[in-house]
Formats: sequence, C-alpha cells, structure tokens
Amino acid sequence: MTTTPNSSRGLRALLMRLHFYAGVFVGPFLLIAAVTGLLYAVIPQVDNAVYRHELTVDRVGEQRLPLADQIAAVRTSHPAGTVESIRPPNAADETTQVRLLVDDVPPDYARTVFVDPYTGDIRGALTTYGQWMPLRAWFDELHRTLHLGAIGRNYSELAASWLGVISLAGLVLWYLHRRDTQKLRRFALPDRDKKDRRRTLSWHGAVGVWILVALLGLSVTGITWSRYGGQSVDLIQQKLNTTAPTVDTTPGHHIGPDTHHHGTRSGGGDSLLYGVDTALRAAEHAGLQGPMWLYPPTEAGGGWRVEENKRDWPTRRDAISVDPDSGAVTDRVNFADWPLLAKLTRWAIDAHMGILFGWPNQILLALTVIGLITIIIRGYQMWWQRRPTRGSTWAVGRPPLRGAIGSLPPTVTVALIVAAAGLGWFLPLFGLSLAAFVVVDLVIGAIKRRRTAADKQKEFSDA
Repeated sequence: MTTTPNSSRGLRALLMRLHFYAGVFVGPFLLIAAVTGLLYAVIPQVDNAVYRHELTVDRVGEQRLPLADQIAAVRTSHPAGTVESIRPPNAADETTQVRLLVDDVPPDYARTVFVDPYTGDIRGALTTYGQWMPLRAWFDELHRTLHLGAIGRNYSELAASWLGVISLAGLVLWYLHRRDTQKLRRFALPDRDKKDRRRTLSWHGAVGVWILVALLGLSVTGITWSRYGGQSVDLIQQKLNTTAPTVDTTPGHHIGPDTHHHGTRSGGGDSLLYGVDTALRAAEHAGLQGPMWLYPPTEAGGGWRVEENKRDWPTRRDAISVDPDSGAVTDRVNFADWPLLAKLTRWAIDAHMGILFGWPNQILLALTVIGLITIIIRGYQMWWQRRPTRGSTWAVGRPPLRGAIGSLPPTVTVALIVAAAGLGWFLPLFGLSLAAFVVVDLVIGAIKRRRTAADKQKEFSDA
C-alpha cells in the first residue's frame, strides 16, 4: 500500500491531534501515576527501617525452634483466623512470618505475626498486603487505586492504556520533526540554543526518546494487572497456554512410587498444619532455597505447597508439593520449565515494581518517572505557549486542525478504525475514552460550524 504526500500529511496531522487530545486529557492521570509510582519506587528501604523490630530479632540464638512450636506460639497469642502461609527466616537475624486470614482486615490483606525463631517470642503483628509491610502496602494502594477501591483502579488502567499510545505517537511525530528540520543526528538531544516553545518542544521530544523503552514497559506491565485490560491479558495467556504452572497438592497425587500415606488426620483449620517441619526439611532436601513460603494443605490428605520466592535476579520460583506424613515430594514445578511468556510476564512485573535488579532497578524507575513528569509538564507548557497573545480574553493553546482523517485513502482509514476497535476491545477503558474524544471533537466541530454559518448569515443580512 502506497501513500501520497497528502495522505502522509493527513496521517501526521491525525497523530498530532491524537497526541494533543490524549496528552491534555489523560495527562493528569499519567502525572498522578508517575508521582505515586515515584513514591512507591523509593519506599522499600524506608519500609525495612520502619519495621525493623518486627522483621529482625534482638539476638541471634544457637538453634531455631521447630516451625510447629513457633506456629503454636503464634496461635496462642493470635487464635483468630486460619494460617494461610509461613515464611521461615532467610537470614540468621530474621523473624519467622506467619500470615493469618482474619475477618478484621481489608480484602486481599492478612494479619502477619512475627515470631522470634530462637525463643518463640512474638515480635509483633501487622496488617500486610502480600509480602508488603503496611507502609509499602499503603503506597502500593495509593499508586494502584488512590485508596478509592475498585473505582480507583480505573485511573491507573486509563493511564497505563494510553501511555504506550501517546509515547509511540510522540516518537513518530518527533522523528518527522527532526527529519523535516534536518536534525536526525540530534534525535535524542535537545536544542539548547532555541527559545520559547521550540526549546520546550526539543526537551519534550529528546527526554521522551531516552525513556521510551521504559515507558512502553511500564504501560504493558501496568495493563497486565489492571481491572479490565488484565482480563484480556489473562484470556490470551489461557488461549496460548502460557500461564504460570502450579503444583498439584490434591490428595493422592504423586510423581513417583506411591510411598506416602495419609494417617488418621481429619478436619480442617489448625489440624491441616500437621507436618510443617517435614515439609520444610523435604524442600531443603529437594534443593529449594530461601526465601521460601509454605502453604498448608487446603483439605485433609492434601500436600504442603512450598515455593521459592526470590524475585530479584537471578529469579528462583521453583515449587513442590510435599506429603506431610512421609515427606515425599508428590509434585514439582521448576521455574526453568515455565512457558517463556509466563517468565517474561513475571520479570516484567517485578521490574515494574523495582524488585528485579534491586536498587539499580529502583534508580532506573525513579529516573524514568521523573522524566515522564517533566515531559507532561513541558507538554502543558507548550499548550500554554500556543495560546493567542492578542486580545483581552483568556485563552489556551489551539488544538491541531481537524479533518485529517478525511484526507487519508479509504484503505488507510478502514485500517485505522479496525485497529482502534481491536485495541479498544482489548483495552476497554482506552476504547471508551477514545470514543469520548471523538464524540467531543465532533460536537465541538459541529458547534464551530454552526457559529461560522451564523456569522456568515449575519454578515449577509447586514450587507
């Protein structure tokens, strides 16, 4: 398919109008996501310092108590709820963490009790979100939902959905601008000798080039755990059979000779905590390394699920199921055997959260979001610098001229509509907001045409 100069100009004008409207109206959501993301990126070290008392022991002993005794101490002081998981210490000075599912915490949260593994003393109890302590969980919730619950998730999904589109449109526009001004060699450099809007534009474009890859990564990973777009990602992974596998802990499942038995245990609750030390020894013998999480059987006769949870580099996520009576490994899933897309998803999400490469990852995230914040601010600055300077009426910058899509060949127009519809189906909030932009643009255009027609009619009548 070939394009004429007119169609090329029409496509450029269309990208310009899309970039403008999305930047103006989605910019505030992106700015909020960037600021809250920056706060989240720098909080882990603060979090560890704030909860040092709960996370560490005062004195390292000579020998740790059995996990069963530590859990018994926890249940004596916190009898409510059920034990959801146990995290043994990964270092000599760390406490054991026991997560309890209780009714007096928000959904998806738990009550984590911290116990000294040498003495059995309870060091404290905190309301946690996954592995995050309360402070980090608060900033995580701020970034994801602004503490507005399910409604708040829409803001972050809208920002993630548009971030990639705005960035790619901006890249094309910046390339065309540099090409037309014969400055492709300075594609990633600003023009310090320029003034006013041209200087602002050069910094806007150059900074965008430097952080483009990171922005696309943040956009994609943000979508994976969004409310509606995340469902589309899950559906694709299921269709492609690329979801992360899990171990089978159901009764009777085994990967070798049937050497295990179930004894006479019955019932639920704390009775399912039987064999926790057996599960830990079996995991260590099977080569699993800390940090590890142990999950009790979900039903009588089931196995313990033990998972490595090393999310930095190199990642360790091997998991096994252990029969609590015999200590036999009844199932195993190694991270090396995960589908490639599942691995990439895990690494991308951990990189988004600043976990994958530790503090260098945090620094990269901080620099990226600072760059994004400056891009957004400079975008609004350019909008202001485009405003009419004559007259006393307050005004802001004019949007790019409309009607660009009418100059495109029908095949290009159809292709763009199909692509927009497909992306809108995959990302519902993107599709709805794009439709809203189109409707608003059509309404504004109709109003302006009516005013122009009325003015011409008035001029004709006066003549």
